[in-house]
Amino acid sequence: MNSQFDTLKSSSPSPDEELESSLIQRKDELSMEIDPPSNSSATAEDWRNALSKVVPAVVVLRTTACRAFDTESAAASYATGFVVDKRKGIILTNRHVVKPGPVVAEAMFLNREEIPVYPIYRDPVHDFGFFRYDPGAIQFLNYEEIPLAPEAACVGLEIRVVGNDSGEKVSILAGTLARLDRDAPHYKNDGYNDFNTFYMQAASGTKGGSSGSPVIDCQGRAVALNAGSKSSSASAFFLPLEQVVRALRFLREGRDLSPDKWPAPSIPRGTLQVTFIHKGFDEIQRLGLRRDTELIVRRASPSEETGMLVVDSVVPGGPAHMHLETGDVLVHVNGEVMTQFLKLENLLNDSVNQKIELRVERGGTSMTVELLVQDLHSITPNYFLEVSGGVVHPLSYQQARNFRFNCGLVYVADPGYMLFRAGVPRHAIIKKFAGEEISSIEQLISVLSKLSRGARLPLEYVTYVDRHRRKSVLVTIDRHEWYAPPRLYTRDDSTGLWTVKPALTSNSLHQEPVMKHASEVDTQILTIDKNDVFLMEDTQRDSQKLVDTTISMETNSDHVSEGTLIRGETEGSNKKVKIEEYSPANGIVNADSSLLEHREENLEDSMIRETATLLENQSTAAVASHTSVAESVIEPTLVMFEVHVPPSFMVDGVHSQHFFGTGVIIHHSESMGLVVVDKNTVAISASDVMLSFAAFPIEIPAEVVFLHPVHNYALVAYDPSALGAVGAKMVRAAKLLPEPPLRRGDTIYLVGLSRSLQATSRKSIVTNPCAALTVGSADCPRYRAINMEVIELDTDFGSTFSGVLADEQGRVQAIWGSFSTQLKYGYSSSEDHQFVRGIPIYTISQILDKILSGAKGPPRLINGVKWPMPRVRSLEVELYPTLLSKAQSFGLSDEWVQALVKKDPQRRQVLRVKGCLAGSKAENILEQGDMVLAINKKPVTCFLDIENVCQELDKDADTDGNLSMTIFRQGRETEVVVGTDVRDGNGTVRAVNWCGCIVQDPHPAVRALGFLPEEGHGVYVTRWCHGSPAHKYGLYALQWIVEVNGKPTPDLDAFVKVTKEIQDGEFARVRTIHLNGKPRVLALKQDLHYWPTWELRFDPETNQWCRTTIKALDTAVV
Repeated sequence: MNSQFDTLKSSSPSPDEELESSLIQRKDELSMEIDPPSNSSATAEDWRNALSKVVPAVVVLRTTACRAFDTESAAASYATGFVVDKRKGIILTNRHVVKPGPVVAEAMFLNREEIPVYPIYRDPVHDFGFFRYDPGAIQFLNYEEIPLAPEAACVGLEIRVVGNDSGEKVSILAGTLARLDRDAPHYKNDGYNDFNTFYMQAASGTKGGSSGSPVIDCQGRAVALNAGSKSSSASAFFLPLEQVVRALRFLREGRDLSPDKWPAPSIPRGTLQVTFIHKGFDEIQRLGLRRDTELIVRRASPSEETGMLVVDSVVPGGPAHMHLETGDVLVHVNGEVMTQFLKLENLLNDSVNQKIELRVERGGTSMTVELLVQDLHSITPNYFLEVSGGVVHPLSYQQARNFRFNCGLVYVADPGYMLFRAGVPRHAIIKKFAGEEISSIEQLISVLSKLSRGARLPLEYVTYVDRHRRKSVLVTIDRHEWYAPPRLYTRDDSTGLWTVKPALTSNSLHQEPVMKHASEVDTQILTIDKNDVFLMEDTQRDSQKLVDTTISMETNSDHVSEGTLIRGETEGSNKKVKIEEYSPANGIVNADSSLLEHREENLEDSMIRETATLLENQSTAAVASHTSVAESVIEPTLVMFEVHVPPSFMVDGVHSQHFFGTGVIIHHSESMGLVVVDKNTVAISASDVMLSFAAFPIEIPAEVVFLHPVHNYALVAYDPSALGAVGAKMVRAAKLLPEPPLRRGDTIYLVGLSRSLQATSRKSIVTNPCAALTVGSADCPRYRAINMEVIELDTDFGSTFSGVLADEQGRVQAIWGSFSTQLKYGYSSSEDHQFVRGIPIYTISQILDKILSGAKGPPRLINGVKWPMPRVRSLEVELYPTLLSKAQSFGLSDEWVQALVKKDPQRRQVLRVKGCLAGSKAENILEQGDMVLAINKKPVTCFLDIENVCQELDKDADTDGNLSMTIFRQGRETEVVVGTDVRDGNGTVRAVNWCGCIVQDPHPAVRALGFLPEEGHGVYVTRWCHGSPAHKYGLYALQWIVEVNGKPTPDLDAFVKVTKEIQDGEFARVRTIHLNGKPRVLALKQDLHYWPTWELRFDPETNQWCRTTIKALDTAVV
């Protein structure tokens, strides 16, 4: 009111005598209103009596937004509410607490009774909403509802804000209403904002958690609803209660059904899709308001009126679009002067689906328009599509107003995985998909129903920050079952839940056919003749046509034929089968493997001859193009990786969803291509990998087939037939040169790819060929290289450039790989960091030879043929080198020093034990600080010596896997027998999602910390999801679940068995042990409606990641 008074005082008096007298009278009235109201004399006893009635009716609301929706993200939070109808069980709070989307909430009363509450109404515009509860559930508390008295609000009124301020159970803040006409607060440009209403303001200093608190007077009446505050000051903003009272009246008129059912409220709300703001007469005059119009308005308005409503914005496509403009001054509605938000809103609410007449002034010109009042609920979305973890729904009035788009467009509330992978951001508007215009969710579902897994199609979208240009991206339909099939959620106000049903038919998103095992190939096909060769060439030519079609589809997003897409995928699959039927597999086929092996060898010999010829040609080309021979030879073997990790399976502590890097092809035949890359690019096996080849402009998917348990590299397989005939000839494998090893001072060529797939190289000098790598543990344990010696150069291209190290002839001697670490600053801050070093090629060459020779190991389906993936035997001990000069200070004898120097005069070091991996066979045998002198009586000085000894064990079929080690411990030489461990290269292949937390077996980085709980260590929490019960109750990552409801959970199978016994809505008592060893017990309420229990597991028989529902309310839609 002070601001209103100041505005009037600064305006010039009218020469009209009657108007001047009315202004004087209005000033007197305002002066009287600013005087302290009659209740300002309230005593402390009055406030105690009022608060004694109010406090028991105020509740702490613990809410969880289960999905991102409209203006809100998935989250868990605390807020406040208060009982406004005790008999029906109605709690009033803010709209941003009730949430526009799915929400699960509990209310805790003063005596710590906690009951579930369900949303029954949230206003589409104003910041208020209602929860309902079962009044019979409150058994031990006497309380009364808080009456609403919006008419009691006035400037100078002394108030109290009672609520859960800053997370406190009960907080009472004092203040005085200073303004009743404050503009609605603006919170975010892309989030919820209230509008078309005044707010109240007071310096009560409310903070987080007090949203929804009652603003009461000394009589215990709620005069306003606390909604927000300004963090830079003590100002708090309160919502007037007039519209709240109206909505509550409609809710009370509804008949009672049952504690679990509530009649869906029907509260008429009308809109013109116009935002008005209230401006003073002085400013409106500058907008061109005529003097006679102002005189008419002042005479017809209350004496305290100081301005009029002005159009601030009009939503495109709404009733007022093309009729009203920004700056229009509202004069009359249906012949009645309209200057107040409340009066206008009441008229619109009573005129839904009816026409009203508005008179406005635009730059001094009077205009009359007739508009149809729209049902506000019709443009407020009450359903959404969940696809690949993302949420898509019609654009709401709230966001349409923020973004200036039409209501109802297809809006991305959360991109999830599939859209995020394509680069579609949150708040995007989808305009076109797979060549079809998209203007509704139904059209999007129709397009999705025609697609198969792995399909890649163009999508066009716009954003509000770049609204005038469409952006085109390529969307890849999930090839694996990372997420449940697309589902439709629809709000049910009678239950407070969102019902769910499948969005597609059961046979939609079908999987491509699985290729045949090499042993299943018909014997007739094994007889290869010229006709077979011709058939192969024809098939490859057809495959190239398919590739060309795909490329055309990707680059031309204006026209995509649906029939062409489906037909192309089907034909491609069939041709793929034919190709694989002729594809050999070394060491796999039993009966006729000799023929296949011979053919593979011939292909390799042919490739070697082609390479020799090519070297001569490329030497000449290199001179002409001013590039090195090494670069010319290596370039066709390089591959650019783009790797995406699905959030549903972010296991093993992986620290990002998106990775880039350069790999090199180490095997390329008709049946299989293999690429090696560092594990900072391919961190886990559950990844979607796309390969872009430097030799041929094509991008194809690939699969992670081997993750070395110790060393920093992974093997990724691709289908050579996907390259087409031309691409398969241009792409080739690099020549590996494992021997001799690099030495200090050697000249080497560093060759890699830029992001634009341009080969880049430089000549460098090896400064240290055997630098021992030391990488510290991250806050969240993830893969870190241990027991590795790497190559260091004098110059490189920086910490983000990866590639290979090759000699002058282009033979690869090492890969130039990326390593991840974490730089820590002090005790509480850290930063992810990466660096690059050379990884000798000999370890990679050894694994490749084992794969191609058919060594023993679990089979892996690659392009329809099962290949053996070798297991790796290792001593699971983290070691570090110590100079012999230092070792002597610890008491190491001269004899051993001389023996170790003789064994390795270059390094002059001894290996010491830093720690054993928990659960390894070396645990409790080797101790921290032990010096490893010899194994099987042979001195060892480097990590490679230990690797070679472990590999020798695999050559003996009768080996027990033990090593006889000579160690130096605490001044004494000791002989010990230490067991070795055998690990496969699959990585983590199983994870379970329970109540929104992802659990797995502890991965090596966790075991490297040296601790596993004795109670059980097979259920490690690696991630948790926002808006889940795990988020709400604090079941976070970096801890083991060792008991559920008193039953031990030593492994995932036991955990699944125990959790299957817990019903929906039941609390589970969970005992956990943190990485630091600290135990904890918490209670967690299972929510199978929004968070069913499921597991994701890799199936080696189909080469697919499969999702299985373990427990849900309706397994048909999970």
